[in-house]
Amino acid sequence: MKQMKQDSSTISWNRMGDEWFELARTGESRNCFIMPYMLKLLGDVKGKKILDLGCGEGGYSRALAKAGAELTAVDCSEKAISYASDLAAEENLNIAHYIRNSNDLFEISDEEFDIVLCSMMLMDCEDFEGTVREIARVLKPEGRLFASILHPCFDGNHERGIGRQGSGIDRQVVVMNYFEPRQWEAPLFGGTIPVIWRHRTLEEYVKTFIKCGLTIVDMNEPTATEEQAKISVAMAWLQKIPLYLYWELKK
Repeated sequence: MKQMKQDSSTISWNRMGDEWFELARTGESRNCFIMPYMLKLLGDVKGKKILDLGCGEGGYSRALAKAGAELTAVDCSEKAISYASDLAAEENLNIAHYIRNSNDLFEISDEEFDIVLCSMMLMDCEDFEGTVREIARVLKPEGRLFASILHPCFDGNHERGIGRQGSGIDRQVVVMNYFEPRQWEAPLFGGTIPVIWRHRTLEEYVKTFIKCGLTIVDMNEPTATEEQAKISVAMAWLQKIPLYLYWELKK
């Protein structure tokens, strides 16, 4: 059987395991902001064939399967796929799971999916262009890519790139260097295991999408609702600064 392509991204995320699962289960931003907003954007998915690319612990896949979609879940982490597959089985959900590098979705057919979902993963790929080419390959004509990323204008390496000044609701973003650094290692927020972080400019995202044959349909910089802002100061800050950027693209 063909083996998954290894690169710095796959090696980095295969180190995470249990820590990532715990962060996904308990993460305030993910569970109260990032994931609900994406599911709302996706709308009615009943009967749609969806690829959850970079599925992690499988939370999106399970939610979308329960909403009536036909799901394929892919991640580079063997442990993540095992964990996601076990949870899907416990909930009696029919989800196909594959261990793949996002730049080589072997054994997945051309023009198979109505939707490809990439939640908070495109910025982490070493081979970004290769990943987008594979997304375009497996999308049906007129199929859609829904993707969320860390907003490249407001988040990056906090020591040398895009930092923070002050504290609480009045803290500010300080742009020390928008173009650098492009790669560094640090734990996820609340974590202990270093992973590779990558910063890409808006120009790189847009030019790569166009080069690979995708058209931007919509882009959103969501703000926290009044209800979300009551959860914490960090959530309330999202009414002032967009830390996440959402794309909808069409093949």
